[in-house]
Order: sequence, then C-alpha cells, then structure tokens
Amino acid sequence: MKRQTAFIALGANLEDPLTQIRNAFDELDTLPKTKLIARSSFYRSAPVGNVNQPDFINAVAKLETALTPRELLAELLEIEQRHGRRREFLNAPRTLDLDLLLYGDLIHYEHGLTIPHPRMHQRAFVLSPLHEIAPDSVIPGIGSVADLLAACTGQQLQKLVEN
Repeated sequence: MKRQTAFIALGANLEDPLTQIRNAFDELDTLPKTKLIARSSFYRSAPVGNVNQPDFINAVAKLETALTPRELLAELLEIEQRHGRRREFLNAPRTLDLDLLLYGDLIHYEHGLTIPHPRMHQRAFVLSPLHEIAPDSVIPGIGSVADLLAACTGQQLQKLVEN
C-alpha cells in the first residue's frame, strides 16, 4: 500500500499527562510500516462536555504510514489500552486519548471510524497543534486549518512547552 500522511491528536488529563503524551509519541514512532515525522508542542486546554475534571494536555503527531486507516486505528486503540484507557462515559477523564484526525485527503465513514475526525474543525486544542506542525493543511470537505482555527474564538488554550 502507498504511504499516506496521517495526523493523530493526543490528549490526556490523568496520571501525569505530560509523561503520557511523551510516551505515546515514542510509541507512535514504533508502529509497523509507520514513521513519526513531526510532533507539536504541548497545549493545556479546559475539558469539553464534562467540565468537572482536570485540564487536558494536548498535542498532534504527523505520521507517514503504509497502514490502512482501520489498521492504524487498531494500533492507536492498543496504545490507549497499554496506557490504562477506560471508557466509562462520554467525555470522561482519561490517561490517554488518541484520535485519527486526517489520513491523506481521505473522506471516509464507517462504523467506529470517521475521517476526517468529525469534531476536529471545532476544537482549538486540535487545530492549534495541527497548525503548528502543518500550517498549510486542509481538512477535506471542510476548509483550511488556519481559517478554522481563526474561527475558534473564545476557546482558552495555553501553549506549554516545545516537545
């Protein structure tokens, strides 16, 4: 299979989130048929939905992969499991959350896998780190990341450290 560029959102707010994200970046670089090309800085964001929980640490990874989208998703879910991810309820606190944001210019809908990620264009905590490492990127069928980020007014986001 031809290699594709994929972008992965990383988020954590339990059990030393900075370490969780750092370790997840390292694990992404060891996936089969995959190479980590870039990693964003870390960003702190307030929780969405269930607001009675700690702030999140967020980042985005750029990968080059020959895995199919479904194979890549399976690998991401396996990494989450190794980090102790539990899905107790919607928007629950988590040790690690890995979301497949973009896979080339693919637009894809199937049970359990939607590309581009269905809410990424509304979230500064995804768009800011994505814009940092891929400023010219476009969300297929939606628009440029730069324009979408400019529209995310009022979302508090703090850039923490270079990764």
